[in-house]
Amino acid sequence: MAPPHAGRADFRSPSVNYYVADVEAAARFYTQRFGFVERFRTPSEGEPVHVELRLGDLVLGLAARSAGEAMHGLPLGQGSPPRAEVVVWTDDVDAAYAALLAEGVPGVSAPHDFLGALRAAWVLDPDGNPVEIVARI
Repeated sequence: MAPPHAGRADFRSPSVNYYVADVEAAARFYTQRFGFVERFRTPSEGEPVHVELRLGDLVLGLAARSAGEAMHGLPLGQGSPPRAEVVVWTDDVDAAYAALLAEGVPGVSAPHDFLGALRAAWVLDPDGNPVEIVARI
């Protein structure tokens, strides 16, 4: 029996992209607040249209919404709700959430236990995308 992906391209190196209003502000948010490290930007000087960040094995791309619309014809209007989130694991959700709120990051859902095994909270990035902060309890 052939593998389920037989005949398809050999996909690898997955990453997640968010289309954002301000690439620089979004990159600053994820590097300063969560410890992501910048690994790529284009153009290398001036206002970026794409920045890639890494935290552990996750590569998070931040692309200018305006560039996605102009260069690729993507329908990226601001009216649609977020359909994805970044999830970061930590040892102390309450302390992390409090520190982020103290830095002016908007909170969406205060720390709470769920599923009998997890504690989580949510904040928003500069474009209103949710970021989940989670720990096992």
